[in-house]
Amino acid sequence: MERSSRDSRTAPADDSAADEATVPDLHTYAVLLRTLNSEFNRHAHAFAQGHDLHATDVHALAAILDSTALEGRPMTPSRLAERLNLTSGAVTACLDRLERAGHISRTRDSADRRVVHLVYNPGARALARQYFSPLARSTEATMRQFTPEQLATVADFLRTLHQELGAEAARGRTAG
Repeated sequence: MERSSRDSRTAPADDSAADEATVPDLHTYAVLLRTLNSEFNRHAHAFAQGHDLHATDVHALAAILDSTALEGRPMTPSRLAERLNLTSGAVTACLDRLERAGHISRTRDSADRRVVHLVYNPGARALARQYFSPLARSTEATMRQFTPEQLATVADFLRTLHQELGAEAARGRTAG
């Protein structure tokens, strides 16, 4: 079942007479993003509790997993500290826990041995994939309800929002 461009949650881009009431306002987006984030956090915390991890550890695993997709390069401890807004000591403790539990490995860069890359171990990746498969199924079921064009717009919105939030955080770091 695909949603039409007339769905009450979307604004038709080519209809200048579109009813403005169908376009969500900033408050609606804020509420939707917060509730979605809360739901993701609920799953992440349950995973953490079920695998003797801290919530921060799960956020670190996600950042390590996503680093190549977001930045096109492997995650390093210093970039992880920045991403999670943690001190170097806190990141070291987190990485020590994750390494002891078998979730990650630290490898040296072949070109510059001073650089440490964080690798999400295949077995741990499979464990997370299995645990989060209901979330993936829900996401896929939801995606089937939208057209490819609508999904591209959603992806563009989320990508741009991520970039804006990152830029805002960087401005905050330089201003303070």
